[in-house]
Amino acid sequence: MNIRRVSFDHPDAVKLNDEVQAEYHVRYGDGGDATPLDPADFEPPNGVYFIVYDEHDSPVATGGWRAQDTNGEGNTDGDAELKRMYVTQTARGRGLARRILAALEEDARRAGRIRMVLETGTKQPEAIALYTSSGYEPCEKFGYYRFHEDSRCFAKRLGS
Repeated sequence: MNIRRVSFDHPDAVKLNDEVQAEYHVRYGDGGDATPLDPADFEPPNGVYFIVYDEHDSPVATGGWRAQDTNGEGNTDGDAELKRMYVTQTARGRGLARRILAALEEDARRAGRIRMVLETGTKQPEAIALYTSSGYEPCEKFGYYRFHEDSRCFAKRLGS
């Protein structure tokens, strides 16, 4: 497996984003995640976007983080918000989500971010299990879905 930094609007990123949005729609029936995202959010040093490619150079997993500081949506200074974590159906069960999560945490730590935060939902139990088993703890709700009943927010100190 090969993890590469790409732009959020790279064709492979767009393809995987379309897949994850379709999965969100199946799970929640709402057309997918409506959180506003800009490709510039994921440009270093204020963020990064990674794609995992398999041995055939096919994109099989994705994830990114973007810098967030104190705002009216519940973030605090030094936050790195995890976005678009996704592993294709055919590549699940191989530990790719943990690998990309670790790479994102390390990148955010190197960029000086203090805390990794994320929002997921109750209809994504495997995501919640991944994050809680990786040291994430429930935190105050933040972001676009902070008032939604199905929303769950988690945080992890990045420390040195």
